Amino acid sequence: MTIADEAISVSLRGTLGAFAIDAGLAVPARGVTALFGPSGCGKTTILRCIAGLERLPGRLSIGSEVWQDTDAGVFRSPHERHVGYVFQEANLFPHLSVRDNLLYGARRVREAGPVIGSLENIVALLGIEHLLDRSTKVLSGGERQRVAIGRALLSRPRVLLMDEPLSALDRM
Repeated sequence: MTIADEAISVSLRGTLGAFAIDAGLAVPARGVTALFGPSGCGKTTILRCIAGLERLPGRLSIGSEVWQDTDAGVFRSPHERHVGYVFQEANLFPHLSVRDNLLYGARRVREAGPVIGSLENIVALLGIEHLLDRSTKVLSGGERQRVAIGRALLSRPRVLLMDEPLSALDRM
């Protein structure tokens, strides 16, 4: 089976606090897939479950790899999933420069997905060359989001999850 034949399969049902979710989907593991719906319907919860940051009973697999199967007692921890996650809020490390935030993703690579690009290529793609030596504390919302996208790409994720990644972007 090639990656083109693989699918991301999710079947989750349960509650987080007072929020109940019953989600089932199967999407190609290649290309771009968008989850859309009204605010509060569970889009972020599904992404967080795929990343392993939240747990709901059910099953989740990427191709033949089972990341979670409640009935079989399987739960792969977040650091074992090789997921790049771009949160709604950029969540950058304030004590690190833009360059060091970007390199943080690259340093954490053990096993990973395909090489998406070098630091130089990702920086050029995102138009953030002039920001590399700045503190993340002085960045605009759009600049912060572009740095977060770059950090996620440089981690060579098997799956890239983006939760409203363009909502804070400004014109480059």
